[in-house]
Amino acid sequence: MMEILIAILVLGSLGLLFGIGLAIASKKLAVQVNPKLEEISRLLPGANCGACGNPGCFGFAENLIAGKTTLEKCRVCNEEVKERIAKILGLTIEKQTKKIATLHCNGGIRVKDKYVYDGVDDCIAANLVLGGQKACVYACLGFGTCAKACPFGAITMSAEKLPVVDKVKCRSCNKCVLACPKKLFSLVSVTYPVYVACSSHDLGRDVKIVCPVGCIACKLCEKTCRFDAIHVIDNLAVIDYHKCTSCKECVAVCPTKTIRIRE
Repeated sequence: MMEILIAILVLGSLGLLFGIGLAIASKKLAVQVNPKLEEISRLLPGANCGACGNPGCFGFAENLIAGKTTLEKCRVCNEEVKERIAKILGLTIEKQTKKIATLHCNGGIRVKDKYVYDGVDDCIAANLVLGGQKACVYACLGFGTCAKACPFGAITMSAEKLPVVDKVKCRSCNKCVLACPKKLFSLVSVTYPVYVACSSHDLGRDVKIVCPVGCIACKLCEKTCRFDAIHVIDNLAVIDYHKCTSCKECVAVCPTKTIRIRE
């Protein structure tokens, strides 16, 4: 009986000593977390979209505090959040105009198919087969890879099998720009509602054969613009947003309705 009691006391004493040792070690070896890091991490959206070039929102916060990145790199945060983070860091930032993902194609089901595609419903996969099923090599393939890539649910597919961007939900994260194998998306400032819904560089006569709503390089837009803001370059109308006043005169004269106004 005495031996059991001694064993219990010894084990209890060792447990107490080990517990005290671990408590001291946890305090001595504890990693000190910058309170600013926790505060900034809470303010960030937590989307971990990677558009800033950092390993997630926490990695962005770490590099921001370390001076390895800038607050402007976060395309997802709204201006209010950016201002709050800047205040924590003692920084001043310039307000930036919001940009919207804009699709430069208006073909969809109106573009002729060159073959019947019976494969994975994915634009990247379809594009591997002779550049996709569309007769226009520049056309949207319509499988919604951009919509699947959007972490904010800002892109839906229309009945015409074209991506539709919700300008309220869009955070300019650039995911759709990178996901599209045809490179049909660009980020355009909300202050410029006029855009060219085509990416084809084919001759006008060839465009007409495969798509009724493509740019035919007629140059009516170029001749109409009073501000020299639009020119046909390599058979495609290109808008110079530094000169564009959004007068919409080019929209009115475009015979194929290729030049459009963002809804």
